[in-house]
Amino acid sequence: MASIDDLFKKPYAPSNKRKLDAIENPNITYKVPKVSPSGGSKSNEKATVEDEEDNDDDIEAGPALPPDEVEDGIGDEDGRFFGGGITSGTAEALNYIDEQDEGDGLLTIGCKTVEKIDASWLRKVALNFERRISRNSELRAKFEDDPQKFMGSEADLDADVKALSILSDHPDLYGDFAKLGCVASLVSLLAHENTDIAIDAIEIIKELTDEDVEAEQAQWDLLVDAMLDADLLNLLYGNVQRLEEANESDRAGLYHVLAVLENLSSRTAVAESLGQNTSFIPWLLKRVQQKEPVVSQNKQYSAELLAILLQSSSQNRSLFLGLDGIDILLQVLSFYRKRDPMKGTEEEEYMENVFDSVTCCLDDTDGKIKFLEAEGIELCLIMLREGKMSKPRALRLLDHALGGLEGGPCCQKLVEAAGLKAIFTAFMKKVHDSRTTEHLLGILASMLRSLPSNSAERIRLLAKFVEKDYEKLDRTMKIRREYAAKVAAVDQDIQREKSRLSTQEQDERGDEWLSRRMDAGLYALRTADVVLGWLVAEDEGAKRRIQGLLADRDQSLDVVRATLQEQLRESDTDVDDSDRMFQEMLTALVEHLH
Repeated sequence: MASIDDLFKKPYAPSNKRKLDAIENPNITYKVPKVSPSGGSKSNEKATVEDEEDNDDDIEAGPALPPDEVEDGIGDEDGRFFGGGITSGTAEALNYIDEQDEGDGLLTIGCKTVEKIDASWLRKVALNFERRISRNSELRAKFEDDPQKFMGSEADLDADVKALSILSDHPDLYGDFAKLGCVASLVSLLAHENTDIAIDAIEIIKELTDEDVEAEQAQWDLLVDAMLDADLLNLLYGNVQRLEEANESDRAGLYHVLAVLENLSSRTAVAESLGQNTSFIPWLLKRVQQKEPVVSQNKQYSAELLAILLQSSSQNRSLFLGLDGIDILLQVLSFYRKRDPMKGTEEEEYMENVFDSVTCCLDDTDGKIKFLEAEGIELCLIMLREGKMSKPRALRLLDHALGGLEGGPCCQKLVEAAGLKAIFTAFMKKVHDSRTTEHLLGILASMLRSLPSNSAERIRLLAKFVEKDYEKLDRTMKIRREYAAKVAAVDQDIQREKSRLSTQEQDERGDEWLSRRMDAGLYALRTADVVLGWLVAEDEGAKRRIQGLLADRDQSLDVVRATLQEQLRESDTDVDDSDRMFQEMLTALVEHLH
């Protein structure tokens, strides 16, 4: 059975890729122009490193090959730039391969001749790119105190970096790009003394790894593996340390770093490595606390990336808890206990991401303990009483904190903190969205499951269902009827579809049908029946009331029992202690419903 907790734990996968906001200075651009096969630029934006004016009639696809003459008597025979240049032997090998290519590598489209983007073209680009890197490295070393002497090579290198953008349209070349050593060379540029070049290299890496690129998983893996082998993660962190957000270009560079990290985090192993082998999580935690007059895009993006990393790995969550992350983020959220961010702003999404980071930690025992110690229960209750936009998010926090095998202390704290009134006040409202209803039912079911028998806290909870002529029980039954009708309608549609399918086809569509039933409210129905099952088992008066309300619809306790039995049938046989205790609870409730 898929629970609300299971749904929340699904890997984070945003549907719409975020875009960098436009900056105030129109002479600075954050988007790398792509060069089309015909040599035309797909963007009219300016580069951050000043380029010489181009003659459109002479442009070729990709970086242009350097002239044969070598200025200042400096050749390409010596040295490598941060591991990214070429030795004389490599250059000779590439030249030999280039000479062996058949044909001129040109295609005729209509009346226009363009260069073909294939492995042969890539080898030429690779040779040119390596030469640019080596030349710039040599000129920098020779004229260290005279920037005018190496500025031209810097502009050439920057242009070649930008031109690699076209590869995102040809992911079939990713493997060759890696084998030629160009991936390592590109990554090495993140350590370039000129931050403009480093930022452009980061942006190219972002574009090549973007989810919008139509690359097969194997192609993407080859590219990313080569980048990771070239120490990409540590070089990205080095740029985070040196970039100054007060500078517009550096602010863009940091944004691109975060975007690369988001792209890489789609692979769980990389997300875990980010947490365990770099200092990104401490940095992100610090960044989301930074005070700003208006929440910036980078602050919001940092909060989003932190949530992604925490949802991806239990080890990342353990590291985060060791940094007192729960306490820190609750202090951030306390700002919103009475104040709402403006809708549609970066701040609204920022607040949501901070809530997400805390919530995903509450499914772990240590997270519940930290949440309790940081007075998270009390903060959530204040939000329920006085908040607006924070109210449904506070309910979700409570649902996760109280749930599971280790949720008992949080359940007790909620009752001790006079939280029953706030919970039942919300529960009795006539209009709820489905998510709010699920969280409220989940909180009630968790308290009935975890509060010790005959304890003062349990007696106070049961008294709430009995008071005012069982009005809370009546509300539970009304919710049950509503969701039972919705699920029954979907079940009828599914039965009609099953009648036209073979057994094998039915098995193949099992997950789809379960998803449709969950969307219709199956989780809320099942949780409501768990609450009703507890009330039947605990109180004779409640049992008679429930039987009477069911009889009004020509039903009996059998419908409640059937729902619980369905949950038992769908439970896995290989489960942990928490799931095993849940199964035992369902079995006991089924017996009381006979």
